[in-house]
Amino acid sequence: MGQASKNSRTASATQKFFCPCGGEVKMKTLFGNGKIKNHAECEKCKRMERRPSDFR
Repeated sequence: MGQASKNSRTASATQKFFCPCGGEVKMKTLFGNGKIKNHAECEKCKRMERRPSDFR
């Protein structure tokens, strides 16, 4: 049997981000002013940033 092609191999990795307060950061999609915007929000302290790496 031959090896599986590189396109058929899937590597699914999910990355979790955490706020300094200890809460988990989740991505939210907000629709406003005719545009869709993605925001990262801490579940514990409700702090919102543009991307999860901004919580550091």
